[in-house]
Amino acid sequence: MTQEIGGFAALGIHSAVLAAISAVGYEEPSPIQAQAIPVILGGHDMIGQAQTGTGKTAAFALPILSKIDPAKREPQALILAPTRELALQVATAFETYSKQLPGVGVVAVYGGAPMGPQLKAIRQGAQVIVATPGRLVDHLSRNSELLSTIRFLVLDEADEMLKLGFMDDLEVIFEAMPESRQSVLFSATLPHSIRAIAEKHLREPQHIKIAAKTQTVARIEQAHLMVHADQKIQAVLRLLEVEDFDALIAFVRTKQATLDLAAALEAKGYKAAALNGDIAQNQRERVIESLKDGRLDIVVATDVAARGLDVARITHVFNVDMPYDPESYVHRIGRTGRAGREGRALLLVTPRERRMLQVIERVTNQKVAEARLPNAQQVLDARIKKLTNSLAPLVADAETTHGELLDKLVADIGCSPRALAAALLRKATNGQALTLAEVEKEQPLVPTSGPRERSERSDRPERSGDRERRAPIPLAEGRARCRTPLGARDGIAARNLLGAILNEGGLAREAIGRIQVRDSFSLVELPEDGLDRLLGKLKDTRVGGKQLKLRRYRED
Repeated sequence: MTQEIGGFAALGIHSAVLAAISAVGYEEPSPIQAQAIPVILGGHDMIGQAQTGTGKTAAFALPILSKIDPAKREPQALILAPTRELALQVATAFETYSKQLPGVGVVAVYGGAPMGPQLKAIRQGAQVIVATPGRLVDHLSRNSELLSTIRFLVLDEADEMLKLGFMDDLEVIFEAMPESRQSVLFSATLPHSIRAIAEKHLREPQHIKIAAKTQTVARIEQAHLMVHADQKIQAVLRLLEVEDFDALIAFVRTKQATLDLAAALEAKGYKAAALNGDIAQNQRERVIESLKDGRLDIVVATDVAARGLDVARITHVFNVDMPYDPESYVHRIGRTGRAGREGRALLLVTPRERRMLQVIERVTNQKVAEARLPNAQQVLDARIKKLTNSLAPLVADAETTHGELLDKLVADIGCSPRALAAALLRKATNGQALTLAEVEKEQPLVPTSGPRERSERSDRPERSGDRERRAPIPLAEGRARCRTPLGARDGIAARNLLGAILNEGGLAREAIGRIQVRDSFSLVELPEDGLDRLLGKLKDTRVGGKQLKLRRYRED
């Protein structure tokens, strides 16, 4: 480990930041990190052209944290992200890397959450603000001096920001910051609009371009399943009923999650154990040896705890929690498919994690097929098959060795051989449900929507001559149509409405249906479930400086 961390140390990173990345198991700088960190530490503006999954968050977070002054209780670094999911992900990374820096605070500023806690964190002196443009402009409308002390600016996924229509918001944000700041821009592509921003707002930027490696994993069958966050343990238990595995490693994000899931598995009779950073080295070695020799079948681990784990009998990897980046995903599923064997990797995806799934597919250049959670009939079939396989070897000489005892028990109890066999089966299976009706009564698990919906949107406004005559397009099941008085004459395009609703409402892109921009108003299709709560979140939202005023549309 000393040699690998030496690679980061040679870049000039602060010793406390080095200690933090050592604690989470970072081994060596990625290409974007090796090139970008010295440039940022040197005080230069920079354009980084890199795909998600190349390690770019650490490429700007590590040098910025190395230059933050913890003694100054004021905003010093601003990171702008196009979506709340990415903002939360980046904020989490900053919190992880700053754990050894006492006094450094991080706040995530995004729509769909109360402004009060965000304002409080800023007032208390958070030095790092990770924000979506729309919500940050709302904060600036209340405090125009909010960004007056910013020394470092990062635009993360700038091309996505412009696709979502945040150009006007970005200009407001640029104007609110000191011109003397250091600016860094990351973008997967560099269209003309991005180059225009760089030319206007960056000072002699250095340009770094990293080609994303195409990562493929041979011999590993991959699939994902859509589940709700609070159903993960039940989903894992359901999958274990039908998956034919020898040994399995389940990945989660936190130490507590390793304990919770391992306890749930043990309660169901599985030979399982937790593996996390709090476990002593000698105990870790015992867990791995037990997995190798069959005393354990399942290990529930965090990414850090599983580094270097190489057990040939692991046939399955369950990604119970989504990894933070595609590289971690590749490392995880590489725990199976060892020694030329086949492997199977399953990924549980919550509705808000669809975007990261798409990133994983793009970076690995592999489609992660969608699978379905097993239904009651499949669970029943699997239970009966396991019971059959366990009893079949015992039948051959059972009548010879236990026939007389059977006759005695039947006589003593006063029952038929069939009734006695049924009683013994009940005892052998610990009362496990073995009829379809019984299995269906067990704790229900409601899967999320299946294949990803394709949202139909159009940026083209209606022509004035037909805008009022056209009848609204029929709604898909589960959607409601809402109306805003903002339209084409207000300079509004569909992407502007999409960006505002995504960030302020906290929705995944797939949740928003067709957007119809007309001359004097626009129609937006939103989920019927929870619509009133969503509209409440959006009540103060502004688009292009004007209030959205989104309301349910009555089609009378």
